Amino acid sequence: MAKIQLSNLAHSYYPNPKGEEDYALKEMNHVWEDGQAYALLGSSGCGKSTLLNIISGLLHPSQGRVLFGDRDVTLAPTAARNIAQVFQFPVVYDTMTVRQNLAFPLKNRGEDAAYIARRVDEIARMIGMEDALNRKARGLTADAKQKISLGRGMVREDVNAILFDEPLTVIDPHMKWELRTQLKSLHRQFGHTMIYVTHDQTEALTFADKVVVMYDGRVVQMGTPEELFETPEHTFVGYFIGSPGMNVIPARIEGDQAYVDGAQIPLGRGYGKLEGKVEIGVRPEFTSLSQTGGLPVNVRRVEDVGRHKIIRADFFGNEINIIAPEGTPIRSDMNRVTFNPEKVNVYANDWRVTGEAA
Repeated sequence: MAKIQLSNLAHSYYPNPKGEEDYALKEMNHVWEDGQAYALLGSSGCGKSTLLNIISGLLHPSQGRVLFGDRDVTLAPTAARNIAQVFQFPVVYDTMTVRQNLAFPLKNRGEDAAYIARRVDEIARMIGMEDALNRKARGLTADAKQKISLGRGMVREDVNAILFDEPLTVIDPHMKWELRTQLKSLHRQFGHTMIYVTHDQTEALTFADKVVVMYDGRVVQMGTPEELFETPEHTFVGYFIGSPGMNVIPARIEGDQAYVDGAQIPLGRGYGKLEGKVEIGVRPEFTSLSQTGGLPVNVRRVEDVGRHKIIRADFFGNEINIIAPEGTPIRSDMNRVTFNPEKVNVYANDWRVTGEAA
């Protein structure tokens, strides 16, 4: 296992990039700790797979270095990095049995036969394929083949890191939850450094110790699920994490007050003069419908999703979502929305501003 360090790393697919806009990965410096489980999360085209391919050695960066521990592996081939990879679509040997597929990485390294048998049995139990060990891979379903691919990626105990590139895309939804739980259990048991690429926030938040959110080629925040929810460092994080995502509203800030189209909103902290695009962001969970105070809104509809209600409202063209606990009365005269001051974040040019205690 190894700590992974990215130093001044950036990548462009153009031979002569002229500016930042030509870079698929903007310059970054990050340390990913040994033995942690990370999820690379973001929408399509944000740079997740490019970054994973650089870490794995499938792609060499335009600038910067990749270190595993103290060893510079920037130009080292994949085979020299001692990693395991699981790809989006299953990679299995159809002519081999499930047992032979799972054993292949260990046999290839000359491991003892008894050890191989034990590890194959352990992994087969984990992926739920004990009864299929002697079946040929040919003819198995796509999700069964992907389980073999997952198992083969995890069968080695001595790897520096295990890299997963959207590995559950072809897996049945019920099986996804089960496999994520098993991956988490395996991580706790063996402590591998794991990096898991996904565009699905549920996968990321249930799998990872820390989630690495990417947007437009940048890592905009690396943090625990709680940190991403409570204090999104970029408006994209607020929008992308949560369902519904964070309400983001243009505002003017004066000290510990925000002004939105003349309405005054108290803040939990004080702020100096802010330049550029200024907004406030507040999660629907920290908003309430009321008869007085706050912003006047037009309630468009109420969605009862069982455990709570989602109220879709409109404030002069700005959509505002409110989450009300099940059983909360919603009356026709409740046409204003208030925010918990301590949970309102302030943003300048999409980045969170840290205020002073009010």
